[in-house]
Amino acid sequence: MTYLDHNASSPLLPVARTAWLDAVERFPGNPSSPHRVGARAEAALEEARQRLAARLGCTAPDLVWTSGATEACNTVLHHAAAVAPAAAEVWVSAIEHPAVGASARHYFGGRVREIPVDRSGVADLGWLKEHLRDRRPALVALMAANNETGVLQPWAETRAACAEAGVPSFCDATQWCGRQPIRDLGVGGFVAGSAHKFGGPRGVGFLLVPAGTALRPLLHGGKQLEGRRAGTENVAGVLAMMAALDWCEEQIAAGATASRAGWRDQFEAELVRALPGTVVHGANVDRLWNTSSLRLPAADCRHRWVVKLDKAGFAVSTGSACASGTEAPSPVLTAMGLTAEEASRALRVSAGWNTIAEEWTGLRQAMERIHATAAA
Repeated sequence: MTYLDHNASSPLLPVARTAWLDAVERFPGNPSSPHRVGARAEAALEEARQRLAARLGCTAPDLVWTSGATEACNTVLHHAAAVAPAAAEVWVSAIEHPAVGASARHYFGGRVREIPVDRSGVADLGWLKEHLRDRRPALVALMAANNETGVLQPWAETRAACAEAGVPSFCDATQWCGRQPIRDLGVGGFVAGSAHKFGGPRGVGFLLVPAGTALRPLLHGGKQLEGRRAGTENVAGVLAMMAALDWCEEQIAAGATASRAGWRDQFEAELVRALPGTVVHGANVDRLWNTSSLRLPAADCRHRWVVKLDKAGFAVSTGSACASGTEAPSPVLTAMGLTAEEASRALRVSAGWNTIAEEWTGLRQAMERIHATAAA
């Protein structure tokens, strides 16, 4: 099976597996325990925090280990609601992951305002700047890269506009981390990341809390992480996450994304020629090198494409894994102006670092065969 659903979850990288096994053996103790075994585990966690802080451009005390991005996103929205005036709004982009969108609605109820996006799926920075002149929301949330289309968002410009207006900002960097350089992500604003999106283990992630923020914790029951997140830290998971992130950052620094983006672009160009009517969402703007969101021409719905490609040996998806199985059209594609029928023909292909050019070619050939069979 050729796995092309890395935006849902990326298989564990060998370096992460090695780091996890090593940590399980070397650091069996609870980091909060007062003995030397516990102290060694705590020291390993602190060293990992220092490494991550150096990569992000923040300081180690700003970082909180979490069980993943969903917990981190809930924590940020919980905090924002707890410290905001009762009538304050939260502004989130119309293309946010459910971990942000659903959390915003849970904690703020009807006080959620969506930042619109254009037809390419890019958040409207002009809209944000204009509305910040008149109103002060409790928080502005804009992801770094969209999980369905791969479209890169103006997160840095958004953060700067919010800072100028004195408004807290939040960037869900779950799809960005491990695929784009994370330097400067940590310079102001909340930031969330999750290990399993870039080859680390499931069940571990991080939340960057802006310096000086008295975070209202989501979880209670312990004094770990200066009281900001209760619960015994996942030492092995954190060390495996950092091993995966370090490896990915090395690939990015070596320029390994250019060739992989080229394979994706060639796949799209050849597929559009072979299947007239195929549309690539966000084709005219910057995207993650690994992601291709397609609107297919055949009458078959996206779920049929997934089933047929699965039988042909290719694992792809229809969009966000957290929204799979629903009959409702993708909120991301709807926000981009697609009709429900158009969105029903959408397919997402997301590669990983170990995906090779021949697998892109094989997928395109399989899609051509499926299309030809359906048209016969």
